[in-house]
Amino acid sequence: MLPAWVGGRRSMDTTIVLLAVAIQLMIAFITDIRHQTISNWLTGTSFAVGLLYHGLAGGMGAQGWLYSAAGAAAGFLPLLILYAFGGIGAGDVKLFGALGAWIGAVMIAQLMMYAILYAGAFGVLLLLFNRAFAKRMAALLSIANPGAVRTFSWFDWAQSGKSFPFMLAVLPAAVTVWMIG
Repeated sequence: MLPAWVGGRRSMDTTIVLLAVAIQLMIAFITDIRHQTISNWLTGTSFAVGLLYHGLAGGMGAQGWLYSAAGAAAGFLPLLILYAFGGIGAGDVKLFGALGAWIGAVMIAQLMMYAILYAGAFGVLLLLFNRAFAKRMAALLSIANPGAVRTFSWFDWAQSGKSFPFMLAVLPAAVTVWMIG
């Protein structure tokens, strides 16, 4: 949802914002999956360009800067609390701040809500497939019907002791927000 000051340029501005966000999300997804990190160059550059873009697109008035700054704060501050309790990494916190600078407070709050819901769903799946009971059930089912139960190789990272890449939840959350928005 773009701010009211956009006016007649709404479709052009929406395209620019969505393209910028899509590029950020894809880079963050790839680096988070491969290296379990989201780089500062991505988040810092994205934040600065988002502020600059909305500041200039708002006619150098305070509305564009405030829209972007409010979005950045709405993305950064709640996740900072999750980071303080060890729930997510610092790169995720900075990414949400940077994304908020682009998409504003309302849309970043929606993205955050869906990302947390998707992360919870993935957590439930991890518990089901990694708990001893689920493993015994899978073994029992495989005896009854060999080949019916397959191992899920994308859960291998969980058994290796690595943490859950939050971008596995953020990317489907972004698609969800985009589809309903």
